[in-house]
Amino acid sequence: MNAKRLSERLACVASFVKPGSVLADIGSDHAYLPCWLIQNSRIDKAVAGEVVRGPYESAKRNVAKEGLGDRITVRLADGLQAIMPEDGVDTVTIAGMGGTLIASILEAGAGRLADVNRLILQPNVHAKAIREWGAANGWRLIGEAILKEDRKLYEVLAMERGHAAYSPEEMLMGPFLMNERTEPFLEKWQGEAAEISRVLDRLSSSAQSPEASEKHRQLSETKELIERVLTD
Repeated sequence: MNAKRLSERLACVASFVKPGSVLADIGSDHAYLPCWLIQNSRIDKAVAGEVVRGPYESAKRNVAKEGLGDRITVRLADGLQAIMPEDGVDTVTIAGMGGTLIASILEAGAGRLADVNRLILQPNVHAKAIREWGAANGWRLIGEAILKEDRKLYEVLAMERGHAAYSPEEMLMGPFLMNERTEPFLEKWQGEAAEISRVLDRLSSSAQSPEASEKHRQLSETKELIERVLTD
């Protein structure tokens, strides 16, 4: 992967970016995504934010190498603090982190989202945390995707401002993904159900503290929910 050829995961993220958007890519790493979007005439300018100095320096080098220093601003900043009002950012991408961390970044930097109308988020795990944050903060899902790359499964969530209500099944598994029921979706949730079964077996064979009993109950409910969707 490089600035001219994205991984399938980042290409999926890119597919949700509207032409002409002003992008802030948070946790941009090498800045491959904003570079690719500009080089393919999808956007005109972007901000690449990084909180770690090593990736920040890497992003600066790649932007300079691609000759895009006048169109991509690279900033060393924590989360959405990379966005300044004068940037005119209307789209934020955050990819390659846990869903709980992504939700915490959005929550901590909510004040920087005033002019943003689209979020494109790619959690490595715990996408539910993002759906919960969105539902609680006036963001509705407009699309989802799930893909497998290098034997790993990834979800991509796109949200815009608005309100929507989701069932427990939709919050956990994704309303769009449940409707499409692709092979990666089935593989992911069959695997999750199998892993929960293994954990339940271990809990059942050990002494049951109140905490263990509660965990057993919660996992049993989650497993039943997953199996209900898979057999629907």
